[in-house]
Amino acid sequence: MDIIGTILWPLKWAVELLLVAFHWLFAAIGMDPAAGITWVLSIVGLVLVVRAALIPIFVRQIRSQRKMLEVAPQLKKIQDKYKGKKDQFSREAMSRETMELYKRTGTNPLSSCLPLLLQMPIFFALFSVLNDAQHGKGGVGPLDVDLSASFANAELFGAPLKDSFASQWTLMTAGQPFNAEVMWIAATMVILMTASQFITQLQIVSKNMSPETKASPMFKQQRIMLYLLPLVFAFSGVAFPLGVMFYWLTSNIWTMAQQFLVIRNMPTPGSEAAKAREERLARKGKLIAKDGDVIVVEEPKKPAQRQQPVGKNRAKKQTGPKK
Repeated sequence: MDIIGTILWPLKWAVELLLVAFHWLFAAIGMDPAAGITWVLSIVGLVLVVRAALIPIFVRQIRSQRKMLEVAPQLKKIQDKYKGKKDQFSREAMSRETMELYKRTGTNPLSSCLPLLLQMPIFFALFSVLNDAQHGKGGVGPLDVDLSASFANAELFGAPLKDSFASQWTLMTAGQPFNAEVMWIAATMVILMTASQFITQLQIVSKNMSPETKASPMFKQQRIMLYLLPLVFAFSGVAFPLGVMFYWLTSNIWTMAQQFLVIRNMPTPGSEAAKAREERLARKGKLIAKDGDVIVVEEPKKPAQRQQPVGKNRAKKQTGPKK
């Protein structure tokens, strides 16, 4: 077993355990164990558990990115100070001042990338387990050969989960019998995957960037990613089996919803999302402190106006003269 296989082995074992556990659960409540919908729901349950377990890592990543945004103006001052100076002394001085800034503010440029790196082995394990099961290969844990074959041969609306758009397209162009249901389902899922990825990136670019970030080269990179990533899904999705695509689509929808909640409740300071949040809180009588905490502002109670007693003589005057 190679190094990558050794690293992925315990993760694949845990993934197989979750997949088989959900499959057993749905079969226990009366669903057909060999049906495609049973395996698809098992994939959905697997993705939801894994993504929920990664929430603390995701929150840590957001906080790291927030700290880097806070020190960005100071970092730019250091870069402008040594702009155009390419001698060894200036480079060392800029590097030293940059490290001192990171140390003083408690930030680290690699900390925002670390959570993403920690997630990659988990996603590779997920993909590897589902891809092997699609071809009827036994796993390293509870997903034995029989269960893998059941997963590979399961059908959803007449489309086997092991087939892909590309495989059926090859058969069609060669004049051989092909499964049109596979092509329709795969094409629909590719469109949904592409749309969800585009919406996720659009939320970041249009609502969760400060004016300073939009004026930096980073914004241009984000704009490129806005159109590039959906194209990657569009071209690569046609080659993946349906079972793997269900995992990918579920994960994309989770990311889109999670990004929406983060932008709504933890927006980047100075962004349009942050201004919209301040307006929502202001309407509820709340303010945002500099550290991001929400402060409830209690309106002073107006003193109740004392009712003046009305005397008998005064009351008679108010009723008017007797006729």
